[in-house]
Amino acid sequence: MADNKGLRVKLVRKNLEMTGEQFAARLGVGKSALSMIETGKSALSERNKNILVQELNVNPDWLDTGKGEMFNCPKEEWQPYLRRTDNTLPYQSVPLYSLEATAGLVPLFVDPSKVKPIDYIHIPNLPKCDGAIYVRGDSMYPLLKSGDIVLYKQMNDFSNIFWGDMYLLSLDVEGDEYVTIKYIQKSERPGCIKLVSQNPHHADKDIEIERVRALAFVKASIRMNSIK
Repeated sequence: MADNKGLRVKLVRKNLEMTGEQFAARLGVGKSALSMIETGKSALSERNKNILVQELNVNPDWLDTGKGEMFNCPKEEWQPYLRRTDNTLPYQSVPLYSLEATAGLVPLFVDPSKVKPIDYIHIPNLPKCDGAIYVRGDSMYPLLKSGDIVLYKQMNDFSNIFWGDMYLLSLDVEGDEYVTIKYIQKSERPGCIKLVSQNPHHADKDIEIERVRALAFVKASIRMNSIK
Protein backbone atom coordinates (compact mmCIF):
# COMPACT_ATOMS: atom_id res chain seq x y z
CA MET A 1 0.00 0.00 0.00
CA ALA A 2 1.30 3.46 -0.91
CA ASP A 3 2.65 5.67 1.86
CA ASN A 4 0.25 8.51 2.72
CA LYS A 5 3.03 11.09 2.45
CA GLY A 6 3.74 9.86 -1.07
CA LEU A 7 0.10 10.32 -1.96
CA ARG A 8 0.22 13.86 -0.57
CA VAL A 9 3.30 14.59 -2.71
CA LYS A 10 1.33 13.43 -5.74
CA LEU A 11 -1.61 15.59 -4.67
CA VAL A 12 0.68 18.64 -4.49
CA ARG A 13 1.91 17.98 -8.02
CA LYS A 14 -1.64 17.59 -9.34
CA ASN A 15 -2.78 20.72 -7.52
CA LEU A 16 0.06 22.74 -9.05
CA GLU A 17 -0.87 21.34 -12.46
CA MET A 18 2.68 20.11 -13.10
CA THR A 19 3.67 17.07 -15.13
CA GLY A 20 5.83 14.34 -13.67
CA GLU A 21 8.81 15.64 -15.65
CA GLN A 22 8.29 19.21 -14.45
CA PHE A 23 7.82 18.21 -10.82
CA ALA A 24 10.78 15.83 -10.82
CA ALA A 25 13.01 18.55 -12.29
CA ARG A 26 11.86 20.98 -9.58
CA LEU A 27 12.80 18.45 -6.89
CA GLY A 28 16.08 17.59 -8.61
CA VAL A 29 15.25 13.91 -9.04
CA GLY A 30 14.52 11.63 -11.98
CA LYS A 31 10.99 10.84 -13.10
CA SER A 32 11.33 7.23 -11.94
CA ALA A 33 12.52 8.39 -8.50
CA LEU A 34 9.49 10.69 -8.26
CA SER A 35 7.22 7.78 -9.14
CA MET A 36 8.82 5.75 -6.33
CA ILE A 37 8.14 8.60 -3.87
CA GLU A 38 4.54 9.11 -4.97
CA THR A 39 3.76 5.39 -4.72
CA GLY A 40 5.38 5.08 -1.29
CA LYS A 41 8.14 2.75 -2.48
CA SER A 42 10.79 5.37 -1.59
CA ALA A 43 10.87 7.86 1.29
CA LEU A 44 10.78 11.61 0.75
CA SER A 45 14.25 12.98 1.59
CA GLU A 46 14.74 15.97 3.87
CA ARG A 47 16.21 17.88 0.92
CA ASN A 48 13.11 17.28 -1.20
CA LYS A 49 10.84 18.12 1.71
CA ASN A 50 12.68 21.43 2.11
CA ILE A 51 12.14 22.20 -1.57
CA LEU A 52 8.41 21.49 -1.24
CA VAL A 53 8.14 23.71 1.83
CA GLN A 54 10.56 26.52 0.95
CA GLU A 55 10.11 26.78 -2.81
CA LEU A 56 6.65 25.38 -3.51
CA ASN A 57 4.80 26.85 -0.51
CA VAL A 58 3.67 23.46 0.91
CA ASN A 59 2.52 23.44 4.54
CA PRO A 60 5.00 21.12 6.37
CA ASP A 61 2.38 20.02 8.93
CA TRP A 62 0.00 18.99 6.15
CA LEU A 63 2.82 17.18 4.34
CA ASP A 64 3.67 15.16 7.47
CA THR A 65 0.17 14.54 8.86
CA GLY A 66 -2.42 15.50 6.25
CA LYS A 67 -3.92 18.00 8.73
CA GLY A 68 -4.51 21.66 7.91
CA GLU A 69 -4.18 23.44 4.58
CA MET A 70 -2.03 22.08 1.77
CA PHE A 71 -0.32 25.42 1.13
CA ASN A 72 0.99 28.15 3.43
CA CYS A 73 -0.92 30.77 1.43
CA PRO A 74 -3.82 30.42 -1.03
CA LYS A 75 -3.02 28.74 -4.32
CA GLU A 76 -4.39 31.75 -6.19
CA GLU A 77 -1.72 33.97 -4.58
CA TRP A 78 1.09 31.49 -5.21
CA GLN A 79 0.45 30.44 -8.82
CA PRO A 80 1.53 33.76 -10.41
CA TYR A 81 4.82 33.51 -8.49
CA LEU A 82 5.31 29.85 -9.37
CA ARG A 83 4.95 30.53 -13.08
CA ARG A 84 6.66 33.91 -13.16
CA THR A 85 9.44 34.49 -15.66
CA ASP A 86 12.21 37.07 -15.52
CA ASN A 87 13.20 38.86 -18.67
CA THR A 88 16.68 37.65 -19.51
CA LEU A 89 19.54 39.53 -21.12
CA PRO A 90 21.48 37.89 -23.96
CA TYR A 91 24.71 39.24 -22.46
CA GLN A 92 25.74 41.18 -19.37
CA SER A 93 28.85 41.74 -17.28
CA VAL A 94 27.99 41.15 -13.63
CA PRO A 95 30.54 42.69 -11.22
CA LEU A 96 31.96 40.31 -8.62
CA TYR A 97 32.70 42.02 -5.31
CA SER A 98 34.73 41.13 -2.25
CA LEU A 99 32.82 41.99 0.94
CA GLU A 100 36.12 42.26 2.79
CA ALA A 101 37.23 45.01 0.39
CA THR A 102 33.91 46.87 0.57
CA ALA A 103 33.62 46.63 4.37
CA GLY A 104 30.24 44.94 4.05
CA LEU A 105 27.07 44.86 2.00
CA VAL A 106 25.69 48.25 3.06
CA PRO A 107 28.48 50.42 1.56
CA LEU A 108 28.26 48.35 -1.63
CA PHE A 109 24.51 48.93 -1.95
CA VAL A 110 24.65 52.63 -1.02
CA ASP A 111 27.00 53.57 -3.85
CA PRO A 112 28.33 50.67 -5.94
CA SER A 113 30.01 53.12 -8.33
CA LYS A 114 32.61 53.78 -5.62
CA VAL A 115 33.43 50.10 -5.19
CA LYS A 116 35.91 48.39 -7.50
CA PRO A 117 34.92 44.84 -8.51
CA ILE A 118 37.53 42.12 -8.22
CA ASP A 119 36.30 40.60 -11.49
CA TYR A 120 33.30 40.29 -13.83
CA ILE A 121 31.07 37.30 -14.55
CA HIS A 122 29.78 36.75 -18.07
CA ILE A 123 26.86 34.31 -18.38
CA PRO A 124 24.38 34.61 -21.26
CA ASN A 125 20.60 34.66 -20.85
CA LEU A 126 20.43 35.59 -17.17
CA PRO A 127 17.92 37.95 -15.55
CA LYS A 128 19.32 41.41 -14.82
CA CYS A 129 21.74 41.22 -11.87
CA ASP A 130 23.30 44.08 -9.91
CA GLY A 131 26.30 42.15 -8.67
CA ALA A 132 27.75 38.95 -7.26
CA ILE A 133 29.54 37.93 -4.06
CA TYR A 134 31.13 34.79 -2.64
CA VAL A 135 29.08 32.70 -0.21
CA ARG A 136 30.34 32.51 3.34
CA GLY A 137 29.18 29.93 5.88
CA ASP A 138 27.12 26.76 5.54
CA SER A 139 23.58 27.89 6.38
CA MET A 140 22.34 27.02 2.86
CA TYR A 141 24.31 23.77 2.50
CA PRO A 142 24.00 21.57 0.45
CA LEU A 143 22.24 23.95 -1.94
CA LEU A 144 25.09 26.46 -1.50
CA LYS A 145 28.46 25.95 0.11
CA SER A 146 31.13 28.35 1.29
CA GLY A 147 33.10 29.60 -1.71
CA ASP A 148 30.20 29.42 -4.17
CA ILE A 149 29.04 32.62 -5.89
CA VAL A 150 25.56 34.13 -5.79
CA LEU A 151 24.31 36.74 -8.26
CA TYR A 152 21.78 39.18 -6.85
CA LYS A 153 19.30 41.95 -7.62
CA GLN A 154 19.14 44.70 -5.00
CA MET A 155 15.75 45.40 -3.37
CA ASN A 156 14.54 48.49 -1.56
CA ASP A 157 10.99 47.59 -0.54
CA PHE A 158 9.93 44.72 1.72
CA SER A 159 6.46 44.79 0.17
CA ASN A 160 7.97 43.22 -2.97
CA ILE A 161 9.25 40.12 -1.16
CA PHE A 162 8.21 36.72 -2.48
CA TRP A 163 7.75 34.79 0.75
CA GLY A 164 9.72 31.56 0.81
CA ASP A 165 12.35 32.62 -1.71
CA MET A 166 16.09 33.08 -1.18
CA TYR A 167 17.61 36.45 -0.28
CA LEU A 168 20.93 38.04 0.53
CA LEU A 169 20.64 40.13 3.70
CA SER A 170 22.71 42.47 5.82
CA LEU A 171 21.61 42.43 9.46
CA ASP A 172 22.42 44.65 12.40
CA VAL A 173 23.79 42.46 15.20
CA GLU A 174 24.64 44.63 18.21
CA GLY A 175 25.95 47.40 15.98
CA ASP A 176 27.93 45.13 13.65
CA GLU A 177 26.95 44.01 10.17
CA TYR A 178 26.16 40.33 9.64
CA VAL A 179 25.76 39.19 6.02
CA THR A 180 23.81 36.00 5.34
CA ILE A 181 21.78 34.15 2.71
CA LYS A 182 18.44 32.77 3.85
CA TYR A 183 14.93 31.90 2.79
CA ILE A 184 12.54 34.60 4.04
CA GLN A 185 9.15 33.52 5.37
CA LYS A 186 6.35 35.37 7.13
CA SER A 187 6.74 35.54 10.89
CA GLU A 188 3.98 35.25 13.46
CA ARG A 189 5.69 38.01 15.42
CA PRO A 190 4.57 41.53 14.43
CA GLY A 191 7.27 43.59 12.71
CA CYS A 192 9.44 40.52 12.09
CA ILE A 193 10.44 38.18 9.30
CA LYS A 194 11.47 34.55 9.67
CA LEU A 195 14.89 33.54 8.34
CA VAL A 196 15.11 29.88 7.32
CA SER A 197 18.21 27.91 6.37
CA GLN A 198 18.57 25.01 3.94
CA ASN A 199 20.94 23.36 6.41
CA PRO A 200 18.78 21.54 9.01
CA HIS A 201 21.45 22.16 11.67
CA HIS A 202 20.64 25.89 11.57
CA ALA A 203 17.48 26.82 13.47
CA ASP A 204 14.86 29.20 12.06
CA LYS A 205 15.08 32.69 13.50
CA ASP A 206 12.64 35.60 13.75
CA ILE A 207 14.33 38.96 13.07
CA GLU A 208 12.93 42.46 13.44
CA ILE A 209 12.55 44.05 10.00
CA GLU A 210 14.19 47.23 11.29
CA ARG A 211 17.43 45.25 11.80
CA VAL A 212 17.73 44.57 8.06
CA ARG A 213 20.23 47.04 6.63
CA ALA A 214 20.28 45.77 3.05
CA LEU A 215 18.32 43.22 1.02
CA ALA A 216 18.80 41.53 -2.36
CA PHE A 217 17.00 38.78 -4.26
CA VAL A 218 19.27 35.85 -5.19
CA LYS A 219 18.90 35.43 -8.97
CA ALA A 220 21.46 32.70 -9.67
CA SER A 221 24.34 30.78 -8.13
CA ILE A 222 27.61 29.29 -9.34
CA ARG A 223 29.00 26.15 -7.73
CA MET A 224 32.75 26.34 -7.17
CA ASN A 225 34.37 22.90 -7.01
CA SER A 226 37.90 22.46 -5.73
CA ILE A 227 40.08 19.90 -7.51
CA LYS A 228 42.86 18.47 -5.40
